[in-house]
Amino acid sequence: MDEAFIPTVDLSPFLREDEDGRKKAMEAITEACSEYGFFQIVNHGVSLDLIKEALQLSKSFFDYSDEEKNKSSASSDAPLPAGYNRQPLHSPDKNEYLLVFPPESSFNVFPQNPPNFRDVVEEMFVQMSKMGVLLETIINECLGLPTNFLKEFNNDRSWDFMVALRYFPASNNENNGITEHEDGNCLTFVIQDGVGGLQVRKNGEWIPVVPAEGTIVVNVGDVIQVLSNKKFKSATHRVVRTKGRSRYSYVFFHNLTGDKWIEPLPQFTKDIGEPPKYRGFQFKEYQELRMRNKSHPPSRPEDVIHITHYAIDT
Repeated sequence: MDEAFIPTVDLSPFLREDEDGRKKAMEAITEACSEYGFFQIVNHGVSLDLIKEALQLSKSFFDYSDEEKNKSSASSDAPLPAGYNRQPLHSPDKNEYLLVFPPESSFNVFPQNPPNFRDVVEEMFVQMSKMGVLLETIINECLGLPTNFLKEFNNDRSWDFMVALRYFPASNNENNGITEHEDGNCLTFVIQDGVGGLQVRKNGEWIPVVPAEGTIVVNVGDVIQVLSNKKFKSATHRVVRTKGRSRYSYVFFHNLTGDKWIEPLPQFTKDIGEPPKYRGFQFKEYQELRMRNKSHPPSRPEDVIHITHYAIDT
């Protein structure tokens, strides 16, 4: 499959004065988000040395015994289970993960080993968060929204979170990984190792997102799709596990606070004479429905809740 289907955008023009470079980058991002909500970025401001160290430390952590990893198991008070977790046995997704909130959050449960894991993960969170604000600003401009509209709408970073993931190797009779889905947040950023397995659906075909050193994968989530009245698409994607090799990655979720009300913005509906494609909803309501998909998977795939739950028939 042609890798050109997954565009790679250089963000360096946004980190310096380069208006022509910015214009070209925005055109590429707008096209990618309009077609299927997926692209990769380079020169994004996240330290490449930090990325390498973070991936290596996550491998070391996940290689520890279950007894050692379970010392960092979930904090029950957190809105999501922070700390070390493993997917429930009944889940089709075969992975284990460490979930962290912003460094100043009281919910975090960090491993004591490897010794410098916490410092590296916290620095990674800070740099990814800064990149997330930049990407949100770029998306804001690509959509033609008023300056700082999304930043003011989504000005509380306390619900952002990051996950270090290990996907177990596929066995002889299965190769499933993360089942196909869209993300329910605003923007998602993925750092993957060289194993690969991430795929995005475009025009009915599954396109592999081939790992490349220094790149970060960006995908649009359901919130942006609803706000833009489907001008920008939420990316359908999956991870296919590889036989004989574990896959390691970091995923950062640029999120919303739970009490936010989400509905198509007037700039994409009444201001241009277009009917809204979604009814409004509170963000935490949708997240609760999505969590129920994981904790109590429906017996029929068609009963899994997606953003189509709020779609208005036209």
